[in-house]
Amino acid sequence: MDTTSLVEQDRRHWVHPVVSLRQHEAKGARIWASAEGVHLIDTEGRRVQDAFSGLWCVNAGYGQQSLIDAANRQLQTLPYGTGYFHFANEPAVRLASRLTELAPKGLPRVLFGQGGSDAVDTAVRVVRYYFNATGQPEKKHFIGLQRGYHGSTSTGSGLTALPAFHRHFDVPGPQQHHIPSPYPYRHADGPDQHDVLESTVRALDAKVEEIGAQRVAAFICEPIQGSGGVIVPPAGFLRAMRDACDRLGILLIVDEVITGFGRTGPLFACESEGVSPDVMTVAKGLTSGYMPMSATLISERVYQAIADAGDGGAVFGHGQTHAGHPVSAAVANAALDLYLEGGLLANGAQVGAYFLDQLKGLEALPYVGEVRGRGLLAAVELVTDKSEKRKPPKEARLGERVLEHALAEGLVFRAFADDILGFAPALNYTRTDVDTLIQILRFSLNKAVAEIS
Repeated sequence: MDTTSLVEQDRRHWVHPVVSLRQHEAKGARIWASAEGVHLIDTEGRRVQDAFSGLWCVNAGYGQQSLIDAANRQLQTLPYGTGYFHFANEPAVRLASRLTELAPKGLPRVLFGQGGSDAVDTAVRVVRYYFNATGQPEKKHFIGLQRGYHGSTSTGSGLTALPAFHRHFDVPGPQQHHIPSPYPYRHADGPDQHDVLESTVRALDAKVEEIGAQRVAAFICEPIQGSGGVIVPPAGFLRAMRDACDRLGILLIVDEVITGFGRTGPLFACESEGVSPDVMTVAKGLTSGYMPMSATLISERVYQAIADAGDGGAVFGHGQTHAGHPVSAAVANAALDLYLEGGLLANGAQVGAYFLDQLKGLEALPYVGEVRGRGLLAAVELVTDKSEKRKPPKEARLGERVLEHALAEGLVFRAFADDILGFAPALNYTRTDVDTLIQILRFSLNKAVAEIS
């Protein structure tokens, strides 16, 4: 089918996520036809370097034959196997065991799902079940961070704190709350890391006191806030929140959907501070985006409580048709092999340091307010006045313009709505790939700024 026909069918039938639908109707889709290495190729044969790993997920890069072979082998032997009714399959059993060995200590149990959003919903359902089962049914309130992202389901979108995911959706609900983001560049208390950290702990204390500790179930956060603009909190953030949750008698849920599987350097971002949450969600890089899959890991304390609640034969009424899917699990096991034995984790750490160093060089430009990141996860925040950190006028569409020019030059990344550019290169990037990224980005920045000057 030719590109024109595909674009027209897309325009008529596919309701796309997170776009202005009327703008999409007018603009039409760019349709990817194939991919290899760190590049996407569209239906017109145009080759584009992917600096966002699809949607933060293709951590291993495109065309990894071991992942493709794992999927093919599993499709030929057992293409589907339910996890309901005491049934299991070998790839999912092996994956559950491996994840609990690799995850932060204290998370020995796994619930599988299809994606990050349902992993968060699973976390919320399990926490609610836990407190009901332990005789604390009033603990129903969840606290997240402003600018946080925890999916777009009916539950997760309320924990998400981005306006587009709330507008007309009747969220957040009365049991969902948010405290200020630990966003050093734009924090009310100034950029001092210690002050930002202390302010965040105080904000959690105050919110719990306002709601009542006996009514708060959990605090949820990302180690680095992804869709909120790649907000990197101060060092010690996860440890401080772990300690605060323990002191307040609430659970800690860490959302590693974006940060997991080498994105920030180690396999999981929690490792950088030696923190073990009560619940941890993962997805995206789990299969390098080759197949849909997520996992929600829970502590033994939580597991034992929910298991005891069904001791009389009552079932644990949670699950999805494709949870523990054997093909997805086979791909995830192959991805873990690549990360750990195949050298991708080590390469990502080395190239990530070079990437951030080169990206930091853009801070010399008068319209780059801040470059921030960790590993192969970073952002460039654009301003019109560096001293006052003034944002460009919305109508200038500066971030979108930069992306448009970059696409024309053969590079794709993410342009957030508030003129923050997001980057998440794959772990198979080379220094040469980074150099190409920086060269095109610098050119695109200069061209876009010249247009609005």
